[in-house]
Amino acid sequence: MANKYAEAGVDTAAGDLAVELMKSAVSKTHGPEVFGGVGGFAGLFDVSALKTYARPLLATSTDGVGTKVAIAQALDKHDSIGLDLVGMVVDDIVVVGAKPLFMTDYIACGRVVPERIAAIVAGIARGCAETGTALVGGETAEHPGLLGPDDYDVAGAAVGAVEADAVLGAERVTDGDVVVALGSSGFHSNGYSLVRHILAQRGVAYTDRSNELGGVVGEVLLEPTRLYTAPLLRLLAGQAVGGSVHAISHVTGGGIAANLARVLPVGSWVELDRASWSPQPVFRVLSEWGGMDLTETEGTWNLGIGMIAVVAADAVAGTIASLATDGIPAWQLGTVSMGARDLAGFEQGAKGVNGGAVRLVGRYAD
Repeated sequence: MANKYAEAGVDTAAGDLAVELMKSAVSKTHGPEVFGGVGGFAGLFDVSALKTYARPLLATSTDGVGTKVAIAQALDKHDSIGLDLVGMVVDDIVVVGAKPLFMTDYIACGRVVPERIAAIVAGIARGCAETGTALVGGETAEHPGLLGPDDYDVAGAAVGAVEADAVLGAERVTDGDVVVALGSSGFHSNGYSLVRHILAQRGVAYTDRSNELGGVVGEVLLEPTRLYTAPLLRLLAGQAVGGSVHAISHVTGGGIAANLARVLPVGSWVELDRASWSPQPVFRVLSEWGGMDLTETEGTWNLGIGMIAVVAADAVAGTIASLATDGIPAWQLGTVSMGARDLAGFEQGAKGVNGGAVRLVGRYAD
C-alpha cells in the first residue's frame, strides 16, 4: 500500500525525514512547559503559571503569509518565510497586551522536499524563539495534483494569555492620547498581490537586479517581517501601574488608517501627519513602477509603519526611547480627539469593528 501511495504522489518517507531535519530547531523553542517533544498527535503545554493570574484570558490568532510565498518559491529561498508567519500570527496577540504561550504551524505542499520543509520550519522556530513562543506542533500535508510539485502555502495559529484588567483596546483610549508609529522593515506580508501585479505588468523578474531597489528584486521583497512582540512586552512591563499604553494596532491588510480605526473608540478621530516620516525606497519604487502616487497605496501597503501604539501624552518620550533600545524606530503620528467634527474622508472602523475615524493628511517627507 505504501508503494501505491507513493505512486499517487505522496512520499511518507520524505515526510518523516522532514520531521527529523526540523526537530532540533523546534526543540530550541521548548521550555519546561512543553510536554512530549516533537511528533505527537497534539502538543501539550503546562499552563500552571496562569494560576497566578487573577482572571486569565486566552488570546488566539491565526493567519498565513499570503502570496509572498510565490517569491520565496521563485528564488528557492525558504529560510525567512517562517519569520513572516510568526509576525502575522504572534504579533496579533501582543496587540491586546497578551504574552504568547505557544504556536502551531501548517504547511501544505505539492511535494515534500525535506530540506525545504525544514528550512521553512527553522524560520518559524527562529521567530518563535525571538518572541518567546513555544512551537509545540505542526503538520505538513502533501497535496499532489492540487498543488504543483514546488508549490506550498503556510499558515499558523498561536495562543497567549493576559490579565483581564490589562487588556488593551479602544475602551482605554482617551481624548489627547498620542498616536506613535513603529517603523516596519518593508512590506512585511501584506499587499504582495499588488506587488506581483506591478512586476508582471512591467516585465520585471524576481531574479532581476534593480539599481533603484539596491539589489535583486526578489531578495529585496523577501525582507522578513519585523517582529514587535518582545519589545512591546518589555514596554508594557516597564510602564507605570494603570498603564500608559492604551491600545496597539497591527498594520496588516487594509493599511494604516483602517487598522488604527479598529482600536479607537466610537466618536474619536485622529489625523495622521504624512510629513512625520518618509516611506522606504521599496514603497516609492514599486508605486512609481505601478504608475501610482504613494497615497493610492495607503489602503494596501504599510508604507513604513508596522505597528501603532496609542499612549498617554506624558508617556510619548518614554515609549519612543524604550522602542529605540530594541532597534525599532518610532515617532509621533498624531493626537486623538473626541470633539465633534465633519468626518468626510476619514476611515471609520474596519473588519466589522465600528471604531474611531482616521485619515492621513499632508505630504510624505522626502
